[in-house]
Amino acid sequence: MRRELASALMAALVTAAGAVQAADYRIDPSHSFVRFKIQHLGYSWMWGGFNDLEGDFSYDPGNPATARIAVTIRTASVDTNHAERDKHLRSDDFLDVKRFPTAAFTSTKFLPDGQGGKLEGELTLHGVTRTIVIDVEKIGEGPDPWGGYRAGFMGTTSISRGDFGMSYDLGPKSESMSFELGIEGIRK
Repeated sequence: MRRELASALMAALVTAAGAVQAADYRIDPSHSFVRFKIQHLGYSWMWGGFNDLEGDFSYDPGNPATARIAVTIRTASVDTNHAERDKHLRSDDFLDVKRFPTAAFTSTKFLPDGQGGKLEGELTLHGVTRTIVIDVEKIGEGPDPWGGYRAGFMGTTSISRGDFGMSYDLGPKSESMSFELGIEGIRK
């Protein structure tokens, strides 16, 4: 009887320990960002970002391959530090924010490699959905000063504007856009 009780207790502890490892997080928009850069006519770089994003992710350090994320960005929050350019980017020449008020990314798989990995998923931008891959680096995780628990990641990727139906001519060197993403989440 004792042996059965000990076995049952051990199985419960192992199950509970595994469950403690996995965690769901709400993205903290005040500590997260989506930045982009694109060549301006092939002469310089134009940097910008989106100021309004939200989402959730799940991460289990004991089984990182199960990681997933879903992020929504308000396209009208585009910000390049130039009001007239931002107005043009919101127009139907580019983001067409009236027809497409959000962009979204939902992961489909994660291939870990130690400190990060490759995050594959579906990006919907300008009404078009395409598979992209984001190179991810885990920055860290741990308790915060307010009694919560946080985890943070960085990512980089590139897309072709034409693949998402944005064909406004900015010159051949301006077809590709690079993105840098910083995501910090608060454990739910």
